[in-house]
Amino acid sequence: MDNLKALQTQLEKVILNPKYHEPLVLVKAIRNGLVYGTKVRFPHALVMVVLFRSGTLREKIKLILKATRQHATNLAKFALLYKSSMLVLKGVNGGKEESVHTFLAGLFGGYWVFGHGKGASSSVNQQIVIYVFARVVLAMAKLAVQPPGDNSLVGGSYGGHGGKGLLGLSEQQLAAVRRNSWPVFASLSWASVMWLFRYYPETLQPSLRSSMTYIFANSEHWHDLHSFITQYAQPSLPGLPAKLD
Repeated sequence: MDNLKALQTQLEKVILNPKYHEPLVLVKAIRNGLVYGTKVRFPHALVMVVLFRSGTLREKIKLILKATRQHATNLAKFALLYKSSMLVLKGVNGGKEESVHTFLAGLFGGYWVFGHGKGASSSVNQQIVIYVFARVVLAMAKLAVQPPGDNSLVGGSYGGHGGKGLLGLSEQQLAAVRRNSWPVFASLSWASVMWLFRYYPETLQPSLRSSMTYIFANSEHWHDLHSFITQYAQPSLPGLPAKLD
């Protein structure tokens, strides 16, 4: 017991040392991404696969675990790339964070995790990016209609009924648009939501804001070994309310 207590004391000295704060932020961001992705995807995949997928029990379990793993690991990868990029951009700017940094970091992480590679447009990634994009649209609508200093929602709606062909693109141009639209869409969606979360968190839908607080904001704070391993709910963003419901 004494040895365990001594080990805990030594670990707390390390995690509370300001010298190690930045690399530990990356560690906790990865951890929070994995935990949140698992908590969100596993019950969803369980219900959807059991109700709507055919196959043996073994095959269904594999599908559930595959979707859960992809969701969790992609959130963890994005958290790592985003936090790392923010540290780099802040470092090259003399230790000062600029508004554009969070957009660029979100753009970089969104491209490499959700917009690049063979599995970029998988169903899990599409669901994540489209969810983020929808929240960005709603938040931008709020931001556009509310007067300065007033964060109340005035109103907004969105929808669509297909294209009209107004741009008159050639077949080659259309092929280029189809080829590049998903990487651009995924990257800009994540860039936008990270910028909004950092500077206008009150405009985001509460459940999205809460999940992003858990992954990105809470990874900045801990006060002992227990709070480093688990969630530490201390909002660190300007304008972010303490109660996220």
